[in-house]
Amino acid sequence: MAQVPQRFFDALAVRTWCGLSLRALGRAREEIDAINVYPVADGDTGTNLYLTVESAAGAVEAVFAAHEVDEGLRDPSRTRGHTADGPSLADAVGAMAHGALIGARGNSGTILAQLLRGMAEVLAARGDSDHTGGPGLRLALRHAAASARQAVAHPVEGTVLTVASAAADAADGAGGDCAEVARAAYEGARAALAATPGQLAVLERAGVVDAGGHGLVTVLAALVETFTGRAPAAVATPQARVDRAVEGECAAEGRCAAEEGDESGPAFEVIYLLEAEDAAVARLRQRLDTLGDSLVVVGGDGLWNVHVHVDDAGAAVEAGVEAGRPYRIRITHFGHGDAHTTKAERPPRERAQRAVVAVVPGEGLAALYTEAGATTLLARPGEPPASGELVQAVRRAHAREVVLLPNDAELRHTAAAAAEQARTEGVRVALIPTRSAVQGIAALAVHESERRFDEDVVAMTSAAGATRHAEVTVAERQSWTTAGICQAGDVLGLIDGDVAVIGADVSQVAATVLDRMLSAGGELVTLVLGDEAPESVAEHLEARVREAYLAVDTVVHRGGRQGALLLVGVE
Repeated sequence: MAQVPQRFFDALAVRTWCGLSLRALGRAREEIDAINVYPVADGDTGTNLYLTVESAAGAVEAVFAAHEVDEGLRDPSRTRGHTADGPSLADAVGAMAHGALIGARGNSGTILAQLLRGMAEVLAARGDSDHTGGPGLRLALRHAAASARQAVAHPVEGTVLTVASAAADAADGAGGDCAEVARAAYEGARAALAATPGQLAVLERAGVVDAGGHGLVTVLAALVETFTGRAPAAVATPQARVDRAVEGECAAEGRCAAEEGDESGPAFEVIYLLEAEDAAVARLRQRLDTLGDSLVVVGGDGLWNVHVHVDDAGAAVEAGVEAGRPYRIRITHFGHGDAHTTKAERPPRERAQRAVVAVVPGEGLAALYTEAGATTLLARPGEPPASGELVQAVRRAHAREVVLLPNDAELRHTAAAAAEQARTEGVRVALIPTRSAVQGIAALAVHESERRFDEDVVAMTSAAGATRHAEVTVAERQSWTTAGICQAGDVLGLIDGDVAVIGADVSQVAATVLDRMLSAGGELVTLVLGDEAPESVAEHLEARVREAYLAVDTVVHRGGRQGALLLVGVE
């Protein structure tokens, strides 16, 4: 089905482009992963680009959703999704760039984030205009290519940087509207991609084009579809000699290192977000450049995404601490083992028969789930995991059969995509649609790995489904809810996902929520306290249950930084 074309580059075009790019990268992800031999043959460039764009698209959707809520508050007669106008171009491209920055993965994902930021800087600076045409898009593509090249410590030709520059050059020579500019940029990028094996010896030896460049061409194809309504022809990629065995051979022969002649390359990839001033980041670049290679530092306005390949991961993190406040730190060993052992020396780890993989909202719950035998993925407040992160958690569980607990209604589609991907890798996955961590606790309590897989899944699903869930939280902004309009700072009680109580006191709201839940019966109450919940809440609720519900037991857990003040489960 053809996409409805956008005439101008406005907020809706940004939204459309992000969505089309995400779908296109989803289709091309495995192909791009397969040709990933530079700077490290770790086979994840397609996945990293997908996760980066997924974060960008999610941020843009959040801007549109917030705008629709604001419109609804101003005029309650409006139905959600039908507003007179949408967010501004500056808001949309700003969200796109910010989302890509905080969600960037890997070398190519970090560069793509800077490309999007470069475009956003031009498009957001267009004053009061909520759209731009061909000339504005040409300027945005040119600034994107230049800013991405500046973010890389040692630019190498034959990579995504070359493809981006070629796209900008071709766009400069195009006249007309956004469709003509986008088409020219795509054709220029496609031609440059085909030429990358002649510019980078490691690509020529493997018989492939640059993986990051392939990803950028895919994103530019989505841009063409945004403005024309039709996707251009797919990129033909030579892959005759590319598979996991070739990647292993390439790495073993020392031909995939970031520097020609390097016999092994750095052992670790280190990525983190950093809050720091410009001057401190300049010093950080110099420090990290002496520690390793593939250094890319993108961002600005006090928030940066740092990517580097090093042998001393601790030193790379310490350098970030000296520069500012690093967080969301990710350290990946390229060999997935000890830094000083070769692949031949590492015996393969035997797969477990069955594992439970769970998304948990706080450190306390992560410890609880881990103690119960689950493989956990920590979801920080406001930072839901992407599908690729769930796939990685399934791989980390290293089992033939996996029961997946998303523990969040908003993660349903993300978890389904991860489960489908894991199945293509030979893992039998059952997704239990848990909507809260307390439902996951109930499911995990009846898990028995000795049972047949189907029987275990049925028992866990039944336990989760029999558990009503609630949470007590604080409203961040004025909103229209099913219980009426709340103001920022109000205490909200949500039962089964819907706001049921609005109040001013945490204990009173929690007690009202608990009474409503227990009015339908129950045998066990599970309370999970967040770090910011008053200490007296648990004691108050336990006493209430003892006095008013004699046959009901209460269990209290500490959830840590889980976002909500209190999670409640009733079985």
